[in-house]
Amino acid sequence: MKYHPIDKNLYIKNRAKFASQMKPNSVAVFNSNDMYPVSADTTLPFAQHRDILYLSGVDQEESILLLFPDAPYQHLKEVLFLRETNEHIAVWEGEKLTKERAFEVSGIKTVYWLTDFHKILKEVMSYADTMYINTNEHYRASVETETREARFIKWWKENYPAHKVEKSNPILQRLRSIKESEEIDLLQKACDLTEKGFRRVLSFVKPNVMEYEIEAEFAHEFIRNRSKGFAYTPIIASGNNANVLHYIENNQQCKEGDLILLDVGAEYANYSSDMTRTIPVSGKFSPRQKEVYNAVLRVKNEATKLLVPGTLWKEYHLEVGKIMTSELLGLGLIDTADVQNENPEWPAYKKYFMHGTSHHLGLDTHDYGLLHEPMQANMVFTVEPGIYIPKEGFGIRLEDDVVIQKSGEPFNLMRNIPIEIEEIESIMNA
Repeated sequence: MKYHPIDKNLYIKNRAKFASQMKPNSVAVFNSNDMYPVSADTTLPFAQHRDILYLSGVDQEESILLLFPDAPYQHLKEVLFLRETNEHIAVWEGEKLTKERAFEVSGIKTVYWLTDFHKILKEVMSYADTMYINTNEHYRASVETETREARFIKWWKENYPAHKVEKSNPILQRLRSIKESEEIDLLQKACDLTEKGFRRVLSFVKPNVMEYEIEAEFAHEFIRNRSKGFAYTPIIASGNNANVLHYIENNQQCKEGDLILLDVGAEYANYSSDMTRTIPVSGKFSPRQKEVYNAVLRVKNEATKLLVPGTLWKEYHLEVGKIMTSELLGLGLIDTADVQNENPEWPAYKKYFMHGTSHHLGLDTHDYGLLHEPMQANMVFTVEPGIYIPKEGFGIRLEDDVVIQKSGEPFNLMRNIPIEIEEIESIMNA
């Protein structure tokens, strides 16, 4: 791994929190992700399943975590199963975790090779009444590929039909949404790398540069600072490309007078940052661009103040909609008649701001979190309003990542990333 070692006490705490929510005499199993094939002998780069990572710190394929808090024997309460390493694997693929190193990473004392999994599971299931299966129930999930986790669940249900079934996901949705201090530090590190990349780009951008060249500047800065790269597919959208919300081609030339919407974030130790800034190709905003930019910035700042403990998701977005409506009226993009005659299901402001304002952030860019439950301290959210005006040839979105505090306004993890017009123009013209 490129990132520095993480204190195993984080994973010890995470497992203890999960175990405390399990029903008596129950077992939970978590699988690594597959190595996904491309063609011939090629695979995509490995990305660990976030749940086993959250509970163990093991960032390696073909790994299984078993939790059995009420096991009759101490060595079965927490068990890791790893692919057995050897000299041949070390030469061809690089070192894999040894049993000793797995303990240093996870704090789990009982480590078996994967070949022993079915034998140990059979013993464990003879003691247990209930199995926690780990299904993907994220509100944005749309999974067509059968995952390693899904194959295990199918196999387990066929082989142990008499056991009761519970779901791990609701527990993990709550636990993962509230960050430990170590996790906030890792998120801050990811945001700091994003800052480095953005400052590099501010000094690089000029008329006629290609969008993919800007993407390359970000990638260079991220990887040289121990990141694997982007936390998600980057959006480098110049001119009218910014009005395509998920534009990822990044293959157009940036023209003088246009704006570039940069939706980019570095990952660090599998934790995501998620930043959006909008900058002028020529280093100076036009009067109209400034007017719209500052309107978006005001919405972001006001929306941020609403992210406090007890806030409900739907009510939050209703309030942000009111703030945005006021700004669009001021810009002359909508009028009072538009507001009076609006469809409550699709308010007038949605013509220019059609997406949500915030989402949970953490190990996933769109992280776990139950949206029907009130916000709590140490949840981390993005704040990302935008105004998109195809007729005027530009779109503006601004986004920061913030941590909800017990009292007062959220703590901005991107507080050091330039966002005010004057600072952006100053750096670009230095």
